Amino acid sequence: MKTHVSLKFIMAALLASFGSAAWSQIVIATAGPMTGQYASFGEQMRRGAEMAVADINAKGGVMGKKLVLKIGDDACDPKQAVAVANQFVSEKVVFVAGHFCSGSSIPASKVYTEEGILQISPASTNPKLTDEGGPNVFRVCGRDDQQGTVAGNYLADKFKGKRVAIIHDKTAYGKGLADETMKQLNKRGVKEAMYEAYTAGEKDYSALVSKMKGENVDVVYVGGYHTEAGLIVRQAREQGYKVQLVSGDALVTDEYWKITGAAGEGTLMTFSPDPRKAPVAAAVVKKFRAQKYEPEGYTLYTYGAIQAWVQAVSQAKSTKWKPVAGALRAGKFSTVLGTIGFDKKGDVTAPGYVFYIWKDGKYDYAK
Repeated sequence: MKTHVSLKFIMAALLASFGSAAWSQIVIATAGPMTGQYASFGEQMRRGAEMAVADINAKGGVMGKKLVLKIGDDACDPKQAVAVANQFVSEKVVFVAGHFCSGSSIPASKVYTEEGILQISPASTNPKLTDEGGPNVFRVCGRDDQQGTVAGNYLADKFKGKRVAIIHDKTAYGKGLADETMKQLNKRGVKEAMYEAYTAGEKDYSALVSKMKGENVDVVYVGGYHTEAGLIVRQAREQGYKVQLVSGDALVTDEYWKITGAAGEGTLMTFSPDPRKAPVAAAVVKKFRAQKYEPEGYTLYTYGAIQAWVQAVSQAKSTKWKPVAGALRAGKFSTVLGTIGFDKKGDVTAPGYVFYIWKDGKYDYAK
């Protein structure tokens, strides 16, 4: 009889202990391509999220509770992104700083909307994400219609009289960005010399390069990711073809130069103002560099997305998506990205896109 009582006591104590641990934690997540050819971006997001969670927990967490971070690998695949989103639901995640690829963020967002999970993407730029997404969907990056406008104007202004090709990888991001750039170029009275799609994941783009060369293309705008863009410019140089490559924010990774080598010299791309250069991010950047990690690309965008969510939760005094979404739309938030806010759609109200140039293995603002 005594044994029976003591077992009951132990079980009750264990249950209370587990319940207390769960009660003192808030589960959040980041999701992106942790594996596959775009894994360098997944690493940026993971690093940014891990540092943000560590820093927030070191300061006491959120509403007296510690943050617990889950990592989801969608490999930039829409079906896998939905599976990751459903996994987050089962893990009681209340907030997702993700995804990376628009083609993953958009289908995953439908799960988050249905299940009441707040989403802030650090990187997905396709307008459909917030144009068609639920009231729980936000982003701290810009939109392709903004990025495409900047790119189209730049092409029209800087390459007058040149033959411009527009190519894309058929993805929600790549095609969307290419089409927005072409739309603005056409508005400026410039007709593209060539419009072509290519298949992501291939190794040989020499036929595409030969076609551009045959069309006397001077400038090629690539709507796509760093892997394919890098192979295209490298294979162009191998043919002795000095076409000017221009692209978007998916080239903000050192992996691009690892693919191109010297062939990447002079590549132009659009990206938001580099948060590494902002005084407000200096301390965080220093911590990353002390760990021998360069917080390029979307590292600080992921960190900033989590900062904004934490501040909105503190203002709303709740982790439920509705009051937090209301706080995000109403407030201003101090982040490593600067002071940011969000409009009715969930788009960030922050400076837009600027041009960068690759030189000597690094990218910096184009003069």
